[in-house]
Amino acid sequence: MDSEIDIKTERLVDLMRSNGWSGVLLNGQPNFAWITGGANNGIDQSRDNGIASILVTQSGQRFLLANNIEMPRMLAEEVSSEDFEPADYSWQDEKSSSQFLIKLASDLSSGKVVTDLLLDASTPTVDASISKIRRTLTEPEIERFRSLGRDSSNALDAVFDRITPGQTELEIASLMRSELDRYDIRSVVTLVAADERIANFRHPVPTSNKFEKSVMLVSCAQRHGLIASLTRIATVGPATDEMLQRTEAAAKVNAWLWHLTRDGVTGSELYETAAQAYADAGFPAEIDKHHQGGATGYRTREWLAHPTSTEVVGYDQAFAWNPSITGTKVEETVIVRNDGCEVITASSRFPQIVTAIEGVDYASAGILEI
Repeated sequence: MDSEIDIKTERLVDLMRSNGWSGVLLNGQPNFAWITGGANNGIDQSRDNGIASILVTQSGQRFLLANNIEMPRMLAEEVSSEDFEPADYSWQDEKSSSQFLIKLASDLSSGKVVTDLLLDASTPTVDASISKIRRTLTEPEIERFRSLGRDSSNALDAVFDRITPGQTELEIASLMRSELDRYDIRSVVTLVAADERIANFRHPVPTSNKFEKSVMLVSCAQRHGLIASLTRIATVGPATDEMLQRTEAAAKVNAWLWHLTRDGVTGSELYETAAQAYADAGFPAEIDKHHQGGATGYRTREWLAHPTSTEVVGYDQAFAWNPSITGTKVEETVIVRNDGCEVITASSRFPQIVTAIEGVDYASAGILEI
């Protein structure tokens, strides 16, 4: 059986042959993690670019390109020379010209090279094409994703043992990162809203606002390049009837999205499904107030569902839907399998809101009383 890296190499080779490219140079952190099976070429997290690149040629050769500063650690800690042939160079040569890396890759490929990110103005970038072949997960990726989903859910569950009224959103965000750190998980999106900010903002960046009655935690949790997204809401004492009603309505929208996230369904069809579900729940205007999510994987969202989307769902792809109704939200990450959506971020601590659709029960996280 072909290895994960071999399967991905074959996808890239097919892409190159259909487009007449001799080589694809992958420098972006998401694509580096994808092709290597979870390795990390990132140091400066303010940039998409990494400090090492992978070159795959149309003949199926694979090279690790890095300067003399980075190559020793990359081979010792991130990438095996058995999978990727090292091609190093001095850091001075790397800085000598914006075309240095492209020329090296072209020489190794014996022809035209394209890149995932902009490295040189004269070289085409093809990240959109790579994204399409990146979305279908291999079995090893699915196992890593399941583990990430389970650990990120456990980490957020544990935060609620450590938060108390009077803490600021910034303090709570720090606790989130601390719990995720225990699992070697990095939160690439961290949102916290306390009390009125839950209703006021769909993307509540943590502030000095103090938590008193209710709190919402959101994380896009990353490990080995993969990203799982999840939202949890808790209240001190029972939630209000209105919050419970709105959360149940959001869970119904979520259930319909899971129900229709099937092989061959388009993004526009999923958007229409969500719009109808909001209307049926009595909140038709809420779909205009936030996007509903979409495909995920090595980006927080690979694509979003919208009225004109032509993207198509496939088996073994990951999705994170995030329906929201002012004052509440539901969000989990799922993988599309032959028998439906497998929820990988489900909480064993939070109450579940079960919605039955055509004989299938879909359970979304409810509101935790603390």
